[in-house]
Amino acid sequence: MGKLEIRATRRHRHREWLKFLRLIDQAVPKNNEIHLICDNYAAHKHEWVESWLAKHKRFHVHFTPTSASWLNMAERFFRYLTENQLCRRVFQDLEQLITAIVNYSDHHNENPNPFIWTAKANDILEKVTRPQAALNKRLSI
Repeated sequence: MGKLEIRATRRHRHREWLKFLRLIDQAVPKNNEIHLICDNYAAHKHEWVESWLAKHKRFHVHFTPTSASWLNMAERFFRYLTENQLCRRVFQDLEQLITAIVNYSDHHNENPNPFIWTAKANDILEKVTRPQAALNKRLSI
């Protein structure tokens, strides 16, 4: 079973992403392949990141399609974090917010449960194709 690694940074540039990749590289046994599912944020595709990944062949990056964050299971975790820990709370400063996030992560790591994808492939494809067809129809008018 995996473990959540939470890192709060003031910025999310390629430099912070590379630091996180190095942390993963150190934490995961060297004989394991690593698959990362990422959105299309520019920091994830920066030339320095691509260069680092080219030298670390066990890392395999899979990008979700644009505007399809719902395909990224990490986004589901963020939803649970928001609903169960952050919603309707007031934080006096950044430190309080970070503490709340880390506490939620620690609690999750005490009894981790995998995210299980329950949607059927046909349902997912319909969610994508129906709006696309409607958009194409509007654009052709």
